[in-house]
Amino acid sequence: MADEVLHSLPEFFPSIAVGKNGRLERLTIHDVVPPSLDPATGVQSKDVEIAPEINLSARIYLPPNAYRTKKLPLLFYYHGGCFIIGSAFSPRYQNHLNHLVAQANVVAVSVNYRLAPEFPIPAAFEDSWRALKWAAEGNDEWITEFADLKRVYLGGDSAGANIAHNIAMRVGSDNPEGFTLRGIFLNCPYFGGVDPIGCETAEEFLKWTKFIEKLWRFVCPSLRDSDEGWVNPGRDPKISGLGCGKVLVYVAEKDFLKDRGWYYNEVLNNCGWKGEIECVEVAGEGHIFSVIVPDNQVGIDMIQKVASFINH
Repeated sequence: MADEVLHSLPEFFPSIAVGKNGRLERLTIHDVVPPSLDPATGVQSKDVEIAPEINLSARIYLPPNAYRTKKLPLLFYYHGGCFIIGSAFSPRYQNHLNHLVAQANVVAVSVNYRLAPEFPIPAAFEDSWRALKWAAEGNDEWITEFADLKRVYLGGDSAGANIAHNIAMRVGSDNPEGFTLRGIFLNCPYFGGVDPIGCETAEEFLKWTKFIEKLWRFVCPSLRDSDEGWVNPGRDPKISGLGCGKVLVYVAEKDFLKDRGWYYNEVLNNCGWKGEIECVEVAGEGHIFSVIVPDNQVGIDMIQKVASFINH
């Protein structure tokens, strides 16, 4: 199974090469930029080590007026990439977080979690949880001085949205002390399921449907099937225990995964969860459009919506 998945990856992920021995190589692994004082937004960033023994780190962002205001909401952000590619330190996420932090006026922690297949799921979840606990325990001076731990939010795109949901589930089950999770926002969430839904049943998407089904097992060899709760929240018997009071979901009209976002909206509305959820579909756009181009009009509109979600 793993070899079959490996040899189909380049067709879907041009940034990945697979050698004759089956070894996976990420061609963009060194495509990173240092933290900075961004001249366009005034956002300042720095890198921190959370658990050096497992190479767990993060980039923390501070908005330009942090020194002149009361404590700000704290956002944990998780990048996308199907759990196998991507970095919190890439130019794409540096640009996206600079825009998001400036608009939302938040302190943000962009977590550089470990990637599969070298570190299979649940490594990404464990890293993301550890980063959250690390921040709540007062291990960083920016967070201690500028962030309000009673106003914590989680967010992410694609696989990062999956992480945000699953960390919120853990908050609901573990009831951790030291912070209050207010809400999560999911941008084109990467969920799945055994039975295709919506556009997944269309002939033109059959190849994608079969590939994604294999990919879940590539990132988690111990997976029973893609109806496990971390993949398919609709089949999670504990879904009503989601540990926050509000959720914002964005889906894109041209995204193969859009119906998973709408299904998530339906599940939360009908499972007995006591919070509020809003799902927004953006016409004419594809997967994680606002991350790819955060400074065009649709990207700006979405970031403004997320800012309003966090601050009201």
